[in-house]
Amino acid sequence: MSAGASPRLEDAARHLAEALRALGVEPAGPNLADTPARVAELWSQLFGGLDPARVYELTPFPNPDPGESLVLAAGLPFYAMCAHHLLPFFGRAHVAFLPGDKLVGFGAIAHVLDAAAKKPTLQEQLAADVADALEQALAPRGVAVLLEGRHLCMEMRGARRRARMETAIWRGTFASDEGRRAEFLSRVASPRRREGAR
Repeated sequence: MSAGASPRLEDAARHLAEALRALGVEPAGPNLADTPARVAELWSQLFGGLDPARVYELTPFPNPDPGESLVLAAGLPFYAMCAHHLLPFFGRAHVAFLPGDKLVGFGAIAHVLDAAAKKPTLQEQLAADVADALEQALAPRGVAVLLEGRHLCMEMRGARRRARMETAIWRGTFASDEGRRAEFLSRVASPRRREGAR
């Protein structure tokens, strides 16, 4: 454990060492001596979204020209931890909204995705959390979130198969207007998406 580590991290490292011993892994071995402390520190970073002081807040600004345009951030990478097995799942997110009176910078969409992924979660919950954050901050006319993910809990155990798992959330106009959904899917089904799925 690094000097000045918090009591919470020290406690987590101690419990992780006990869990390893219970599973027949000796954490005092030459390659594992610092592993419980490293894992505790890593998890504190990966689960930073559980800390209220680190929650990302969207800061909208007025939309100078409300219209019918669609705002799309396609191919955003994400990395998260499965709440069921604490193994990573990762992939690409495609996020769009139909603005009303408010907008956010494009980078804010990536920050919302990153913040929502920093806790044990499920792919379906991650998509819903991103959609909820945009709806609450912007009151848009519609929100669409499509996640394409690989799940190590499926690849390393259970089925032991690699697959691209897709989750889609449709809110507002995207839920009621098939044409808008088709527009969104057409725009993300581009070479960018195909490259990101490899």
